[in-house]
Amino acid sequence: MKMRKRLIESVLGCTFLAAMAASASATTLLHMPVAKMTEIAKVILRARCDGNSTSWDAGEIWTFATFDAQEIWKGSLPERFNVRLLGGRLGNITSSVSGVPRFSPGEDVVLFLEPTPRGDFSIIAWEEGTFRVRRDPRSAEPLVTQDTAAFGTFDPPTRQFRTEGIVRMPLSAFRARVVQLVGSGAGGER
Repeated sequence: MKMRKRLIESVLGCTFLAAMAASASATTLLHMPVAKMTEIAKVILRARCDGNSTSWDAGEIWTFATFDAQEIWKGSLPERFNVRLLGGRLGNITSSVSGVPRFSPGEDVVLFLEPTPRGDFSIIAWEEGTFRVRRDPRSAEPLVTQDTAAFGTFDPPTRQFRTEGIVRMPLSAFRARVVQLVGSGAGGER
């Protein structure tokens, strides 16, 4: 009887640990409209990635993407700044977190940022606050696509995951929308 009880406890314990490990690797982002991100963000800008570095901080691996500010649409920050991103690779150890964007040197992006206590910045809602700027030979101007256009976000009112976002919007139209939101008070200081 004791042997059977221990076996059941072991199976339950392993099941619990497996469930915890599976949930620890999952990321759920709440759906956040551009108006809400504009309200929350302290800084909104177009920037170019200059490079990445990784290091340990508070027991976690972090990637620090360095950017050069191109156009500031809200707030202020130095011309060159760092964005702190959870996860990365150090030696033989890789830490991957779903929903955290990654950047390549030379990449052109629009970011919705907030300062961290350590003097760098984090991106509002990770992939939701990240918009890639790309040139398309069929378009006269650059187009922006939100990273969450391909990543499901959770919409609490409908209790559904939605895979949507801004896709191939002209940069000038996106800029005008954000600047209008900032001017209307949606993105103003409170």
